[in-house]
Amino acid sequence: MGYIEELREVVGHRPLIFVGSVTIIIDELGRLLLQQRKFPNGTWGITGGLMELGESTADVARREVYEETGLKVDKLNLINIYSGPQHYIKAENGDEFYVVTVAYFSEGYEGELNIDKSESIKFEFFYPSELPENIVNSHRAILDEFLTKHYSITK
Repeated sequence: MGYIEELREVVGHRPLIFVGSVTIIIDELGRLLLQQRKFPNGTWGITGGLMELGESTADVARREVYEETGLKVDKLNLINIYSGPQHYIKAENGDEFYVVTVAYFSEGYEGELNIDKSESIKFEFFYPSELPENIVNSHRAILDEFLTKHYSITK
């Protein structure tokens, strides 16, 4: 059982603050890696997840990329930190939380793509002009900021 599950056993459904990281991975052609998630309903998103005790946000980013894709990233570049009332979530089971998300991008990776079927339907690299429509709203905002402020320097 992880930190969040243990915490939920103590506090129930009360609102909590969670910290997480997401990472946009860019391949040698300038395409962005997206994950088609099982939940919710096959939407696309950026690889990432929530912090465990003792981790830095960079640790979270690297761990989640590896767990979900089998890829290893080294250099992480900060996009932004997202927080506030618009990042409130009430899960189907009644759990309430606010997420503080640290978004990174990485232009290099090692390894072979290996999908964690418990979370993902598939992974695919997309050119920025060809991103799918059904992207998680908070991830769409991160992608938009990345493409506006950081992408031109990565080509």
